Amino acid sequence: MVLETKQTIVAYRCPHCGVGVVSAVGMFSLTADMIKLKCECGHSELSIVYTNDDKVRLSVPCMVCPKPHNFVVSKSIFFGKELFVLPCPYSDVNVCFMGEMNHVKAELARTELQLLDMLEQSGAADFSALHKDEDALTDPQLLDIIMFVIHDLEAENKIYCRCAEHDGEYECTLMEEGILVACKKCGASRIIPVDSMLGAQAFLDCDSLYLE
Repeated sequence: MVLETKQTIVAYRCPHCGVGVVSAVGMFSLTADMIKLKCECGHSELSIVYTNDDKVRLSVPCMVCPKPHNFVVSKSIFFGKELFVLPCPYSDVNVCFMGEMNHVKAELARTELQLLDMLEQSGAADFSALHKDEDALTDPQLLDIIMFVIHDLEAENKIYCRCAEHDGEYECTLMEEGILVACKKCGASRIIPVDSMLGAQAFLDCDSLYLE
């Protein structure tokens, strides 16, 4: 009797060079140790760890944010979907793709068009410029626009925290990583990563903000 090895295709886009990194991940190889999907440029990697409670933990590089995002999904989702995507929590850009090869490649292509449109709007020349604009936070005009969006979301009751609906009390603090939006009542918070023009552009397009 031959057992079929369960596997899925996992992909992400390198935030340094913009190349889509695609690899097959099998259940048996995943249970052995951490798996790392590395871009050939050497500047990014996605790590996958199988936990003791039948879940899969992923650390995924982001095209918008300066640091990777951490996700946890069930084994049934990781291995059982034709396509399952994980989005950047600060924008609507999908950063991780898993499932059947053709579906994953199609979603990678769709997301590339979305990113190219964002690049054009932010004035960046190519993917290599995404995280090099270290002076973005020092631009008073950019800060004013982002603060306006935050206050606009608060006025429209579109900032959500652990408090009862419309009961939160929010404040903003400028930090090295970005702008910290926090509720003074429940302590929920989120940092808006605005250390790149693309990250700022992604936030300007959002219509709600969820604090954790």
